[in-house]
Amino acid sequence: MLAETISQFLSASGVPTELIIVIIAALPVIELRGAIPFGINLMGMEWYVVFPLALLGNLLPVPFILYLLDAVTRLLSRIALFDRFFTWLFSRTRKRSQVIEEYERIGLVLFVSVPLPVTGAWTGSLAAVLLGMDRRWAIVSVFTGVFIAGVIVTVLSLLGWVGAVIAGLALVSFAVFSFWRSSG
Repeated sequence: MLAETISQFLSASGVPTELIIVIIAALPVIELRGAIPFGINLMGMEWYVVFPLALLGNLLPVPFILYLLDAVTRLLSRIALFDRFFTWLFSRTRKRSQVIEEYERIGLVLFVSVPLPVTGAWTGSLAAVLLGMDRRWAIVSVFTGVFIAGVIVTVLSLLGWVGAVIAGLALVSFAVFSFWRSSG
């Protein structure tokens, strides 16, 4: 597990466990969807300690993405390697952001709140920038979505194996539905 590897490295460097949760939650892909189960189930921390730390960590990158992405992209796109990366990333994000385009703010909340791969604060913020959403509303929508995702992931983490089975069934159902929808 990537979160565990990161935690071991940071712990060996003397980083406090609470800060490790914040750092893991701030990372793309892992976000609070990985930080909360890690803190509760692997580190044995109380949910009421893990939840706000993961929420904080997951929200840290959001203002930077929303307000600096355009400038950073323009600057780095002058380099061919970055230009190819941004082209790939933006086209991938646009494909996954249909619900955001259709329902705007509430769509962004829904997109961020579903605790599945390729959803979350990072992708939601990126989609908000690409779709030209008002930054202030995007922050509110992403915060709301992250909070909802945090509640869902915390409840599933507290359920232990039952929560893992529920999450697994939801993930498989989502994959089957996505496949069925794309082939139909």
